[in-house]
Amino acid sequence: MKTLHERIQQIKQEFFQALSAATSIEALEQLRILFLGRKGKIAELMTELKTLSLEEKKELGPQLNILKQETEAAYTQQFEELEQKKIQQELLKKRSFDVTEYKPGTLTGTLHPLTQMTQHIEDIFISMGYEIAFGPEIETDFYNFEALNIAADHPARDMWDTFWLDVPGLLLRTHTSTVQIHTMLKEKPPFAIVAPGRCYRHEATDATHDYVFMQTEGLLIGKNISLSHLLATAQTFLRAIFDKKDITIRVRPGYFPFVEPGVEIDCSCPFCKHGCSVCKKTGWIEISGAGLVHPNVLKSCQIDPKVYSGFAFGFGLTRLVMLKYGINDIRLLHQPNVEFLNQF
Repeated sequence: MKTLHERIQQIKQEFFQALSAATSIEALEQLRILFLGRKGKIAELMTELKTLSLEEKKELGPQLNILKQETEAAYTQQFEELEQKKIQQELLKKRSFDVTEYKPGTLTGTLHPLTQMTQHIEDIFISMGYEIAFGPEIETDFYNFEALNIAADHPARDMWDTFWLDVPGLLLRTHTSTVQIHTMLKEKPPFAIVAPGRCYRHEATDATHDYVFMQTEGLLIGKNISLSHLLATAQTFLRAIFDKKDITIRVRPGYFPFVEPGVEIDCSCPFCKHGCSVCKKTGWIEISGAGLVHPNVLKSCQIDPKVYSGFAFGFGLTRLVMLKYGINDIRLLHQPNVEFLNQF
């Protein structure tokens, strides 16, 4: 039977032979477990050393310590060299990367045009100091009508073909003006918000109408707010959305129960100079309904109309998408037509 001294020399020889053959980090890890692990060969020798006499411990203990130190140092050096080699290989691979290489059959995707327009609108208003606001699509009569100065017997309710739910008093919102009410009840002036989102109306579907569509509402409440602030905001937004600095606006009187005075805002046609099919040869496109927030709306939200004023505006986000991209049928925006969507 081999003595402990002979086994120390044998394990040392086996370790260095295995170390020279370990050319990968994985192989080196296996070597570490076999020789330097808690249950490895050197640990077994250490355990056996405890059973020897004091004289044998004095003689063989230093030999075992030297074996342990030499093998650990050799392992560490080999590990660092392999790690460095791996890093160099990675760098070489990156330098040799062919950026023109094409992988066939790769699936690609794009954002839906409605999503693109929503993000574009949000970016424009954020740059103007507005915050993006959201609200529930299932609303109560109060948020959708009452707080917006549209009483139960108000003839203006005929303007909205409402989807009422089976639950009494609940409905699918007919406009995103409901978000304005939520904001005014929660926030203290001054504030400025823009609220894009889906709306629902009981309408017959055709090329220009649908029962679900995207709308955007804006609201600014503060002190000494006037129509001039509203018109400057509208013109700045329209120039940014169509990327044309020469767009102008015109204003016509309009009626909306929640604003006073109410106006209709048209913009000069961004697609022509002398009339086209988009503007119906008029040179103008109807864009938005707007006005100064009605005092009754402010009172409904516990805001003193003698101290604060504000403006509100709303426009069809879906209609803007159709205008900007020349889409002539609103139904295309809700169909899974990949050939159509790939254009965007």
